Amino acid sequence: MLIPVDRSADAHWKQRFRVPYIAWSSRAAQNPARGLVASNKDGVYQLYAWNTETDKLTQLTDDPAGVGDGAISADGESVYYLRDRRGDEIGHYVRLPVGGGEAEDITPDAPEYASHFIAESASGGALGFCAVDDDGFHLHVYDESGAAEPIFSQTKGALSFGPLLSQDAEIAIIASSEKTGNAEFALEAWDVGTGEQIAELWDGAGSGIIPGEFSPVPGDMRFAGSSSAGGYHRPFIWNPRTGERVEIVSEQFRGDVKFWNWSPDGARLLLHQISGATHALYIYEIAAARLRRLATPDGVFYKGSGFLPGDRLQIHFEHSTAPPRLLEVDVDSGAILRDVIDLGLSVPASVSWRSVNYHSTDGSPIQAWLATPPGAGPYPTIVHTHGGPTAVMTNRWAPESQAWLDHGFAFFSLNYRGSTTFGYDFQHAIDGNLGDLEVEDVAAGVDWLIENGIARADAIFKTGGSYGGYLTLQSLGLKPELWAGGMAVVAIADWTLMYEDQAGTLRGYQRSMFGGSPDEKPEAHRKSSPITYAEQIAAPILVLQGENDTRCPARQMRVYEERLKELGKPIEVHWFDAGHGSLDTEEQIRQQEMMLEFAYRVLGR
Repeated sequence: MLIPVDRSADAHWKQRFRVPYIAWSSRAAQNPARGLVASNKDGVYQLYAWNTETDKLTQLTDDPAGVGDGAISADGESVYYLRDRRGDEIGHYVRLPVGGGEAEDITPDAPEYASHFIAESASGGALGFCAVDDDGFHLHVYDESGAAEPIFSQTKGALSFGPLLSQDAEIAIIASSEKTGNAEFALEAWDVGTGEQIAELWDGAGSGIIPGEFSPVPGDMRFAGSSSAGGYHRPFIWNPRTGERVEIVSEQFRGDVKFWNWSPDGARLLLHQISGATHALYIYEIAAARLRRLATPDGVFYKGSGFLPGDRLQIHFEHSTAPPRLLEVDVDSGAILRDVIDLGLSVPASVSWRSVNYHSTDGSPIQAWLATPPGAGPYPTIVHTHGGPTAVMTNRWAPESQAWLDHGFAFFSLNYRGSTTFGYDFQHAIDGNLGDLEVEDVAAGVDWLIENGIARADAIFKTGGSYGGYLTLQSLGLKPELWAGGMAVVAIADWTLMYEDQAGTLRGYQRSMFGGSPDEKPEAHRKSSPITYAEQIAAPILVLQGENDTRCPARQMRVYEERLKELGKPIEVHWFDAGHGSLDTEEQIRQQEMMLEFAYRVLGR
């Protein structure tokens, strides 16, 4: 039974959005008493200096659109972040002193760029970052003197990541898709001093490598990562100087297993497993080749500071009923020792998700998460798809799902083909043909929901953000008979126009997924674009789109809106002053309230 929309200021669904938490954390390599976190504790995500001995947080940034990413220097004296224009993710990196002072532009003479990586070497001797523009991915290493010219540079036309620096910045690892031809990486090792390539690592067609980190021990050139050569990711240790490679295998492993952290002495690794969208952690002792699974609670884990003195670990944990927490756990037992940075969480009771499985229209197995409100079904139902597509939905904290459940809707989020952690073939099944198999997986999920008495056939809504928003529009165009309505957030409507306007970081990703640019693959881009199926849309649509988004830019959505209005199709677009999603808690609440009210209007309530 639908419950009237609760618009009160202290509604439980609003309280969940306002729960403060730490999104991620890191410690200074040479000064572990200092750390950096991103938190929404003051209403908008900002960067905070973290005194790891007292757990006191000091706000560093005060950007109206928020700051969600950054890095701390090895000595803990400075932080780096990309200063952009109200969330457009294009600008310059700045260095901000932790002790106070003005932010300094570290590339004052460079044109504006997009970027997704910056980090210092563990010794603090060098800084590496990637600057992306229309000419490609420019990977630079600067020495600690702050010289105007980099000591090492590489430019790549294909999707690239790095440079990842050895402890003393002697070697730089670059991950690039030049060899793989898709959204997977091969590794290149470069001598920073000479500028010469010294090694490469790739396991051939049908595989990719996820880069990790160099050992933190001075002079130790071992690099850890994972390879999907066997279909699922398995960790390895590689020395690019000697070519020696150690594979880490075990009968205990299930699904994808990836490297997370080195111990400070380089003797142990923390490994992270996702199998069937559920998480587990392992400790691997290198010399003894011994593996041990930690007895951790069910839920979702994210990488934190890793190993600490005294056989402790710091990791992030969340669950569909519990917001993210930074935990300190015992290395031997996995027992939780304490909550780190207690922000005084007070969380209204929430509904736990459960994992379900069904088969797509061609028999392919699909995993999904389901939660239902009190009372007997069938229910009005929200069908959700995650962004990416190279991502995975796990049993995570999602205030938006609980808002639907509070109001009598079932919530269903599926891991469609293209999702990670279900094997290489599952992930790459969509390559060159986006929006086809994924929509079949969505449609089969709708059939499963109806057949099992969960969803009301006349009250099913499609939603999602980013690539999930794209699949919302694509599903409404390709399977119009399934939907009462659709709600797309920061979505893709026209792949060709998107390519023309988006940041360089995403152009490389788009080329890797389609196997070429729109000029090279025009029919594939046309076939995969929701605007192509505008005439077939039958259900009303609500779109929430960022004015400053460079991942899913504004123009392609304005053209889509105009096309639907020309055809007399019901569409509402809410433009908000931010980039690829809002980091402002109150704006997130406003958007959720718009979606609730939209669904109620469609259902005549």
